[in-house]
Amino acid sequence: MSEKCCCAGAGEKFKELQPVLDKYAKVPGSLITILQKTQEIYGYLSMEAINHISEATGIKPAKIYGVATFYAQFRLQPVGKYLIMLCQGTACHVNGSEMIEEAVCEHLGIKDGETTDDGVFTLNNVACLGCCSLAPVMMVQSAEGNETYGNLTKDKVVKILDEIRERA
Repeated sequence: MSEKCCCAGAGEKFKELQPVLDKYAKVPGSLITILQKTQEIYGYLSMEAINHISEATGIKPAKIYGVATFYAQFRLQPVGKYLIMLCQGTACHVNGSEMIEEAVCEHLGIKDGETTDDGVFTLNNVACLGCCSLAPVMMVQSAEGNETYGNLTKDKVVKILDEIRERA
């Protein structure tokens, strides 16, 4: 059985990725760069994209999948329009990040790693955002850029989420 891409229209589907593959496919050690660029374009790494990258680079899909699952920066599932990265680092933890997570989960009806049914929010707990003086802190990533919110309380985080939902 061939490892060719399962979709006849894959070339068209991955048209935006082609310049990346043209530049990096034959460059040794460039797999992470290719995966980063793929995720920037499509928001996550689908198995279809992994198979397409495999065809272009000659790297087996299993190896690509292994790299993608090893590094926390890569996502194998689509994320919501707004990706909430909630810091769980030491400073945030001692300043109540668990309480903030509880408020987010309760308000949105999701847990860490999940996306709301309407596709607006995804929650990801992260090890550290490097904003310790703002603890507890979260960053919300979207097509418009990243917004950082600090000194969070349960009420403050609910208000922020409601404001973001109004924009969605």
